[in-house]
Amino acid sequence: MNELRGILVEQVERLVADAGGVAPLREVEAGGFPQALWDGLSEQGLALALVPEEAGGVGLSWGDAAALWQVLGQHGAPVPMAETMLGAALLSAAGVEVPDGVLALGEKGAPFGRHATNAVKLDGARLTLHAVEGATPGANIGREPRDDLTLAPRSAAGILPNSHGPRALRLGLALIRAAQIAGAMERILALAVDWANTRKQFGRPIGKFQAVQQQLAAMAGEVAAVQVAVSNAARAVDARGLAEAAFEIGCAKVVAGEAATFGAATAHQVFAAIGITEDHELHHFTRRLWAWREEGGTDRAWAAEIGKLALARGGANLWPDLTARDA
Repeated sequence: MNELRGILVEQVERLVADAGGVAPLREVEAGGFPQALWDGLSEQGLALALVPEEAGGVGLSWGDAAALWQVLGQHGAPVPMAETMLGAALLSAAGVEVPDGVLALGEKGAPFGRHATNAVKLDGARLTLHAVEGATPGANIGREPRDDLTLAPRSAAGILPNSHGPRALRLGLALIRAAQIAGAMERILALAVDWANTRKQFGRPIGKFQAVQQQLAAMAGEVAAVQVAVSNAARAVDARGLAEAAFEIGCAKVVAGEAATFGAATAHQVFAAIGITEDHELHHFTRRLWAWREEGGTDRAWAAEIGKLALARGGANLWPDLTARDA
């Protein structure tokens, strides 16, 4: 991790940690919005983090952004900062001035759409900006807002460059959710390790039993795999743009989806029944892992797409295609 990225991660980590643990998660599930957390992150310039400096942004790389999204996922941060960062990056790439406030992605099932002032839509490579006039509340399994929006006629429009392409929103959201899963997996692993070192059975911590140690080791392996896959995908976006990084993004989402399934199940085995209760932190992260696993394309959907591409290329090209890919 370079020095700048390390400083940013530390600042965001401090801001999100000070927000109060699972309290803001419960606030959102009750219909509220952690305005102080949003304001704190906005004051750091995160909304324009992926907008080039010459366009008034911060000019971070996608690798830097993915590192910040992992921090947000590590705390389950219930604010649409990652989505707003993606929307602002695409608007800027299309030559559209980025408005202030929360940006919603799309019109149906928009994350935190009820709190957005504007929404970004993509039709082919044509990107349009709309004021949000109303929202029909909905939620995912993590009880995060996923709303159907009523939008005003477009206020601005632009064409995305070929490097991002007509699937930019789906690809960007897939990378965001994979990064958030990486962060959330790291958090539930830390919770499980702490519990294994304190919970005693037969006179000693359960972490002293080989069966539990094996579970935690396997879980740590999944965490490392997701982090590497996300880092590789973000590096590919920096090198070639979202469209040309579809393979790496799809692989990251497949690895993240499988890790979320395994990690949540394993953590609950370590915690036993207490992890299921609403009072326990693991309960909130489990629901979010399951929700993020489904958004931006499931692991099965991405695996099918990658498999079709590999079949179309033929077996003789599989190894050269894999080894030739280097962000």
